[in-house]
Amino acid sequence: AMTTVKGGLIQMSLKGDTSMSPEAIRDKMNDAHVPLIEQAGRQGVNVLCLQEVFNQPYFCPSQDVKWYGAVEKIPDGPTVSLMRELARKYSMVIVVPIYEEDMTGVYYNTAAVIDADGKYLGKYRKTHIPQVAGFYEKFFFKPGNSGWPVFQTAYCKLGVYICYDRHFPEGWRGLALNGAEYIVNPSATVAGLSQYLWELEQPASAAANGNYIGAINRVGTEAPWNIGRFYGSSYFVNPRGKIIAKASEDKD
Repeated sequence: AMTTVKGGLIQMSLKGDTSMSPEAIRDKMNDAHVPLIEQAGRQGVNVLCLQEVFNQPYFCPSQDVKWYGAVEKIPDGPTVSLMRELARKYSMVIVVPIYEEDMTGVYYNTAAVIDADGKYLGKYRKTHIPQVAGFYEKFFFKPGNSGWPVFQTAYCKLGVYICYDRHFPEGWRGLALNGAEYIVNPSATVAGLSQYLWELEQPASAAANGNYIGAINRVGTEAPWNIGRFYGSSYFVNPRGKIIAKASEDKD
C-alpha cells in the first residue's frame, strides 16, 4: 500500500542581531519557531524539518570564537529537549539542525531526528564542510562521519543531508541505498553563483534515486557579514524530479 506523508519545512530570517550573545539569539529563534511548529502540528504535518543551524545566524563568514558559545548537547540540550516535547504533543517527526558539542572543542553541524512520540532516534552530522571566503566552516565544524543513517520514523524511512553535502551525489545515493524514502536537506545558501544549482541538484538526485526530497533555505540578509541574500525558496521535489511545492524567497 502506498503511504501518504504530509511534509513541512520552516524557513526563517534571523531574529535579534549578531551583536547579541549566541544564547540570547537561540532563545529568540526558538521562540519565533514555536508558533510555526505548532501551526504545522495543527495542520497535520507528519514530518517537519527546520533550516541548517536553525536557531543561530549563519555565522561562518566570521572567524569569531564567540560563536562557539552557540553549541548545544544532543539529545539533552535545551533545544532538542524543547523539540522532543513539541514532537510528542503533535505526534510529529521533527528534524532539528543545530550546532552540536560532542565534547569540549569538538563541534559538528548536526541534525537531530526526533520521532513522533518524542523519542530521540539519532543524528546526522554534515559530512562535506566548505572552507572558502565567506564560508569558513572548518573553523566551526569538524566533518561528520555518520555513514548515511536512515531513520525508521513513525511515518517513513527518513534520511538527512545538510547544505553543502548536496553537491556530492554519493551521499544521496548512500541514503537511498540504505532505504530512505524521503530525504531532507536543511541549508543556508545565498543568491549568486550557485543559485541555479538549488533547483537542479535535489531534483536530479530525487529522479536518480527514486525518493522525495525536502530542501530548506533561510531568508534575509545578516549583518555585519552581508555575504548576500538568503533566498528561501524551500521546496519539495517528487521522485520524478518535479518540484511540487515551493516557499517564497523572502518570508518566514
